[in-house]
Amino acid sequence: MDSLKGKVAVITGGNSGIGKATARLFAEEGAQVVITGRRREAVEAAAAEIGRGVIALTGDVAELEQHRRLAEEIQRRFGSLDIFVANAGVITLAPTSRVTVADYDRQFAVNTRGVFFGVQALLPVLRDGGCIVLIGSLAATRVLENHAVYAGTKAALAAFARNLALELKARRIRVNVISPGPVDTAVVTKLGVPEAERPAFLEAMGGKIPAGRFGRAEELARAVLFLASDAGSFVNGTELHVDGGMALT
Repeated sequence: MDSLKGKVAVITGGNSGIGKATARLFAEEGAQVVITGRRREAVEAAAAEIGRGVIALTGDVAELEQHRRLAEEIQRRFGSLDIFVANAGVITLAPTSRVTVADYDRQFAVNTRGVFFGVQALLPVLRDGGCIVLIGSLAATRVLENHAVYAGTKAALAAFARNLALELKARRIRVNVISPGPVDTAVVTKLGVPEAERPAFLEAMGGKIPAGRFGRAEELARAVLFLASDAGSFVNGTELHVDGGMALT
């Protein structure tokens, strides 16, 4: 339980879902974890729930100044960083004919621009030999209804990873993408599924996945840990689908 002992990790959007599960697992594996999120109460509550080894910082990845402040805080507290998990994301589902400029801009600001400039800001404090994990989506490679804009925001991440892996080779910094399939998180409710209908929805949708069910946030966290730890030391510039086989359908 100490595969990340002595490591410092930053996880954006670490107050819920995959981000929170990853923060918990990283802390259990000995890392000092910094989680970020837009809502102070939610981020601080997540840090308190996980407990020892987790620090909460408030900030919106869509605001470029936030990345500079985060880098300065990491340097002040720890001197350097070992792992950056760019997990924060937003999704608004709509057919192309109904996509608003505001919806388009918000998704690209958080999911794409926020990732790129987050990496840029943290690179000076990221240790040589460190690693970056970008959280993408199955939607980037498999056409899903009403996902066009969201898919576009996530498709860029694989291109970022490939380019960064080569740009950073002299520093031995690995860059990879995790692309989750459907995961049972609060996003299901945010997509408009009433809580009372959640079990039926999960069962019906799970039938479309070769694994026969939705993924669990903890399963995605273990995949992130693999890439972030020495277990994934020879994996670089790749996209790992953690989707129960849904990319095959």
